[in-house]
Amino acid sequence: MERMKVIVIGATGKMGAVATRKLLADGHEVTAFARHPEALDLADQNLHLHPGDATDAEAVAAAVAGHDAVVVVLGSGMKRRSTIRSAGTLNVIRAMQRHGVRRLVVQSTLGARESWGNLNFFWKRIMFGAYLRPVFLDHELQERLVESSGLDWTIVRPAAFADGPETGVYMEDVKPEARGLRLKITKADIAAFLSRQLTEATYLGRAVGITG
Repeated sequence: MERMKVIVIGATGKMGAVATRKLLADGHEVTAFARHPEALDLADQNLHLHPGDATDAEAVAAAVAGHDAVVVVLGSGMKRRSTIRSAGTLNVIRAMQRHGVRRLVVQSTLGARESWGNLNFFWKRIMFGAYLRPVFLDHELQERLVESSGLDWTIVRPAAFADGPETGVYMEDVKPEARGLRLKITKADIAAFLSRQLTEATYLGRAVGITG
């Protein structure tokens, strides 16, 4: 596997921490970008901590410079009306364009845009239809920004996060017409899939759904 210098934006979140560990395990040199990256409580000779706020354009630009690839795993925590995904991703895109960094991998969500039909009643009407509606719309804006970036991008749309080990057993490239899906996948499997995208071109310029 090709060794790359990768920056993870949102490295201490639910997905970010798992992704950071997986990228290190796969032999990459990793910069963890977050407001408090020390919260990772992780020691590795290939890990660099870079404190900063994804909504601060200059902080993001300074952090992104010199990397081979960027992995965006921003989350809103308990905030149901956060726009951190779109705002932070726009700053990342502008930073990459400014510094000539090409490879961008962004974690979104299954259900965004043409994958809406993959969801069941609970996710369509209760979670994304009502409770998490603003967050869901921010995912969709985030995706549109990525697609118009002109970068070498891949959008990864995982189903709902689940705890558990990396299994390697999941459905990838979920088609829009697919129904009756399990709609769960372990964070470890998502992290493995994100890491794969750095050295594979299968889904270059595409949004790809994954679910257990």
